[in-house]
Amino acid sequence: MTLTTENILLIGSILLFSSLFAGKTSVRFGVPVLVLFITIGMLAGSEGVGGIMFDNPKTAQFIGIVALNFILFSGGLDTDWQSIKPVFWQGITLSTLGVLITAISVGIFVWAITDFTIYEGLLLGSIVSSTDSAAVFSILRSKNLALKGNLRPVLEFESGSNDPMAYILTIIFTGLVMDQDAGLAHAMPLFLRQFLLGGIMGAVIGKLGAFIINKVRLDYEGLYIVLVIAIMFFSFSFTDFVGGNGFLAIYISALIIGNHELIHKKKILKSFDSFAWLMQIVLFLTLGLLVYPSHIVPFISIGLIIALFLIIVARPLSVFISLTPFKVQQRHRWFISWVGLRGAVPIVFATYPLLAGADKAGMIFNMVFFISLTSVLIQGTSLPTVARYLHVTLPVKLKQRTLSDLELTDSIKNNLSEIIIPEGCSSIGKQIVHLGLPKTSVISFISRNGKYLVPTGSTVLESGDKLYVLTESDDSLAKVHGCLDTVVAS
Repeated sequence: MTLTTENILLIGSILLFSSLFAGKTSVRFGVPVLVLFITIGMLAGSEGVGGIMFDNPKTAQFIGIVALNFILFSGGLDTDWQSIKPVFWQGITLSTLGVLITAISVGIFVWAITDFTIYEGLLLGSIVSSTDSAAVFSILRSKNLALKGNLRPVLEFESGSNDPMAYILTIIFTGLVMDQDAGLAHAMPLFLRQFLLGGIMGAVIGKLGAFIINKVRLDYEGLYIVLVIAIMFFSFSFTDFVGGNGFLAIYISALIIGNHELIHKKKILKSFDSFAWLMQIVLFLTLGLLVYPSHIVPFISIGLIIALFLIIVARPLSVFISLTPFKVQQRHRWFISWVGLRGAVPIVFATYPLLAGADKAGMIFNMVFFISLTSVLIQGTSLPTVARYLHVTLPVKLKQRTLSDLELTDSIKNNLSEIIIPEGCSSIGKQIVHLGLPKTSVISFISRNGKYLVPTGSTVLESGDKLYVLTESDDSLAKVHGCLDTVVAS
């Protein structure tokens, strides 16, 4: 079957339905849902029962980049700065030095056991050097693992921030494979420019984006989601246009935006969570359609050897060296080593040498595909078992208390108070998001002209409004009065 304008939506919807139902049943058998997505794509492909002809790496790469924009941006939005702040340098070290060590060790190993040149080996090592944020996020959350200490923020921050390093290494070694006379010295300016511009542009666009979201007045709530999508694509594309690392910029900008008080923030976060899942499904289905299973078969043995080396040697080596300056328990280091899942990102990166026309690009693509699939299968399915073996999970009773009682207790407010906005009050005409209310308080609803309304961040206060405010203490209530410029009732 050939994809056409007329049938692509029908085929796409059927594949989405299949992926959703397969994902629902996969939890029972402990199979990572991402494996099911990619398997459905392979079954629907040219050598599967679906017989869909799709052999376009350029289109697959474009879909992959768009999908990664949503996945990385969603991950950044959902990352709480307060939770990653204590482990910031651990995560940064893992996502930079750790990726570099993984790439070099795998590259040298591939060069030693195959007929690959050193640059070709380092190219393959670079492609598989980063952990996949989509795989890590989905597996950690689907397994509902309550991990001890700061393990979870370390893992999620590392997986969300290490793609830029793998991307630039892939670009550098793709160039060196195509022109082996260039030398590594020529790559250093590119390396520095990518990271400096990526970091600067991400910070600037993130600050500017948060300001625009809160200041612009849009007539419909849904348009704020569209605005955030525009900021997301701009942060990636403009940074890439000026020569910076778009993947780094998009993650940093999302991290900054997500840790600001925003209008309709809950809706934005929920929307991007849905977008990220959709993009994961689309990405894995696309890559499943692109691959020819028969082309992978000749590389199963060498692919398995490289995958095992990556899992057992390269990843632990990079983790232990990277975390040497930090006080991290041995058990935690071993668990971080095991959560080095590869997923769709390495397969997307493998399309770069393919489109560049590198000699062994086809071999590299098929080997990377097999390595990624093996990593998700072996590490993803065994994650709960390894966590229990290393004693890094919380006891069941404590886990239940942590996920229910503690989180609910933090958000419960103790006092419900009525506050009337008098004439001449300075808060009249201001949006709630700009009042600077303490985080320990919530305006639950407003009585206005005999009607009740549930406020959002964009709600503008009017004279005579009666606010029903939930606060956790008298001190919080006093701060709310101060922000509203109202008199505390005696």
